[in-house]
Amino acid sequence: MACYSSIRTISSTSPFSNPPPRAAAISVPKLPIRISLPKFPTSSANQTRHLTFQVQPLSETIRVTEHVIPTTTPEAAVTTTSPVAAELYYAVLESIADRIEMHGNVAVQRDNWNSLLLSSINMSILAATTMAAVSPSVSADHSLPLALGSTILFAAATGLLAIMNTIQPSQLAEEQRNAARLFRQLHSKLNGPGKAQPTKAQVEDAVEKVLAIDRAYPLPLLGKMIPKFPTKFQPAVWWPRTESPKRRRSAKGRNSNNGWSEELEAEMREVSGALKSKDKEDYEKLGSLMLKINKTLAVSGPVLSGVATAASAMGLVNGSNNGWAAAVAVAAGAMATAVNTLEHGGQIGMVVEMYRNCAGFFNQLEESIDSTLGESGFEERENGEVFAMKVGLALGRSPAEVRELAGKCAYSREEGTPLEEFTSKLF
Repeated sequence: MACYSSIRTISSTSPFSNPPPRAAAISVPKLPIRISLPKFPTSSANQTRHLTFQVQPLSETIRVTEHVIPTTTPEAAVTTTSPVAAELYYAVLESIADRIEMHGNVAVQRDNWNSLLLSSINMSILAATTMAAVSPSVSADHSLPLALGSTILFAAATGLLAIMNTIQPSQLAEEQRNAARLFRQLHSKLNGPGKAQPTKAQVEDAVEKVLAIDRAYPLPLLGKMIPKFPTKFQPAVWWPRTESPKRRRSAKGRNSNNGWSEELEAEMREVSGALKSKDKEDYEKLGSLMLKINKTLAVSGPVLSGVATAASAMGLVNGSNNGWAAAVAVAAGAMATAVNTLEHGGQIGMVVEMYRNCAGFFNQLEESIDSTLGESGFEERENGEVFAMKVGLALGRSPAEVRELAGKCAYSREEGTPLEEFTSKLF
């Protein structure tokens, strides 16, 4: 009679929880011995299976016990989230939304400062100029009030103009517009896919980015205002300059190179070099030039209105007999109005801030490319195709145009000729 074995399963539970031990009872005859073990379901990667064999005499029962013990890998521990981390993350998002509203409102307010102060100062100077021009042609009794009124208006306009040139309202408004745009960009990035269960590291990174923008574009004027006339033009910096931990991304389901190749690395290096030698350098030169022009206009306006004030005050002494003082007051007042209109009507301060922001943008893009290429392993980088697409969109180019640009950069570098084309097509 053929040998056989009967298997009776004592218990059966899912391996993905902590079940009671699973036992299988095997009854066999004395000779020959044939043991059939049941097939256990495959456990997950984060679980460890321990099998305990209890062997008794052949007449007895052989018991096989299975214990499924879940374990946690170090990588899983790093990405573990908690309700506190989620609450902190959404608190950061709320503060960003509030900052967007604040900076937008302040930008409108400071733009109104520019237009209202410009109109008020110019009207005061023009009125004082008219009074100074009329005072020599009237009698001494009537010239004194005209000279006094002209002097007061010139003095008030000079003081207001000095304050306006110091704070540069058009530049302040542009700073707040840039801050609101950067906070909207950050809010959209933090609300992107994969952020439903944030970790503590993501919360810390978000806080660093928020504080970096706060430092780059402060709201208060007293004590924290960005210097409007620095000795050297410097690009804006609104991102954390401290080295952050490397971004480790899983390469499962992707090619081993994570979308990167030697050709793509070479293209990104050429683009980074062109950003540094062409776009950023060009905007730094333009920013330095506009900063010098703004300094000259900011000093010339109050000086001219001050001269007009002094000349108008001379009319109080000599009355209608001081025609040359009236002529100086009229000429200086007219020139002060023209300089003031050119500086604040043309918003030279806003142009300086625009160049500062553009140079900072190219600086950030260059640092982003260099830091990504500096990561040794492909799996530690952002996917190559995604990164190349982001760089191309930041420059207003398609991936094919970025490859063409990299080829032109390599050719001009080998030939020793300057690159004729700018990397960015946006600005």
